[in-house]
Amino acid sequence: MSLPLVVLIAVLLLIAIRKIGSFKFEIWQVMLMGAGAVLAGGAIAPAAALAAIDMDVMLFLLGMFIVGRGLEDSGYLAHVSYKYFRRARSRDTLVLMILFGAGAISALLMNDTLAIVGTPVALLLARKHSMRPSMLLLALAFAITIGSVMSPIGNPQNLLIAVHGNVPQPFLTFLRWLLLPTLLNLGAAFLVLRWLYGDDFHEAELRHSQEPIRNHDLAVLSRMAVQIVLLLVGAKIIIGIMGTGDILRLPHIALAAALPILVGSRLRWRVLRRIDWQTLVFFASMFVLMESVWETGFFQRMLGELPWDPRAPGVILGVSVVLSQLISNVPLVALYQPLILHAGAGVPELMALAAGSTIAGNMFVMGAASNIIIIQNAEKRKGGTITFLEFARAGIPLTLLNIGIYWVFLRFL
Repeated sequence: MSLPLVVLIAVLLLIAIRKIGSFKFEIWQVMLMGAGAVLAGGAIAPAAALAAIDMDVMLFLLGMFIVGRGLEDSGYLAHVSYKYFRRARSRDTLVLMILFGAGAISALLMNDTLAIVGTPVALLLARKHSMRPSMLLLALAFAITIGSVMSPIGNPQNLLIAVHGNVPQPFLTFLRWLLLPTLLNLGAAFLVLRWLYGDDFHEAELRHSQEPIRNHDLAVLSRMAVQIVLLLVGAKIIIGIMGTGDILRLPHIALAAALPILVGSRLRWRVLRRIDWQTLVFFASMFVLMESVWETGFFQRMLGELPWDPRAPGVILGVSVVLSQLISNVPLVALYQPLILHAGAGVPELMALAAGSTIAGNMFVMGAASNIIIIQNAEKRKGGTITFLEFARAGIPLTLLNIGIYWVFLRFL
């Protein structure tokens, strides 16, 4: 077995256990060690490693981390959250509002964005209403994964499918095939959480308290940043419908949104110091490790030797869920999409690939980048975390339900 594959297995195992003896590792540290191992072992050249780092993703995350930090530090995020969640009179309603609210927004703002700004909200709600942080963090993770399925801009892999698969009228196509099963799967997430965390759903009435805005100047600039995001996302949707090309890319949106804070706030350096640099290190390291795994050709050969019809919706869903745990969902789509297109795949098969590669994020922590962002944000704030086993305990049954619902809709409806 080649060095990159050995390192990948070691990284996955270490992320699962997170501790060796008295040494406790954070996820970003494990991934950084993995990237360092393949570099030191000569499995990937430094120039190739540098080229493997997707700067669009890095700049997008950097911009959104700045916006998220401004929203949180100013108190505006907690203030707006109060206005939304004050209508919840029970814990059932609160969790449903997280699931369907975050799910709907992630379809427009991309799931990683909601992972950034939603984590402090989930921790605040857990603290206020005496609920387990891990349960609300799971609700957030499942919401933004499931919700992002139904939009071509909900996540990076859907964007790849919409663009390289030549999907006609992508926004309408995704909604036509995936809206209803996605709504059903958000309901399924509620049932799974209600089943596993029944003690958190007791009948005591919720009492909401309004959070004050701590810095009005930063709050104004942060609200402006959110308005820029929404405006530019709307413009991107219109540009996509008109078919005028990719003239407005995601990093452009994120960096434009960060500009009011970087230019107009006296606290710009404080905001920059406090953003989640560890997650940026994780992503850069992940790109390097996955590129070295890609260069082995192991997973490409595995996909090419499948004994089943690679275009069958059930096969696409199953392969996408399993392999996304090993190589992440974006590389999986980059590998699998050309294979099924060459075999004559059409819109139903591409929608199965979008659903399977995205819903894979619900099974294990490493299945989606948004899960990593949530966990690292939570641990950085010392407000709680989700262990590998706790995530899997809820994620495995939920993913099986998700696959079944999407399979029925894609196969028979």
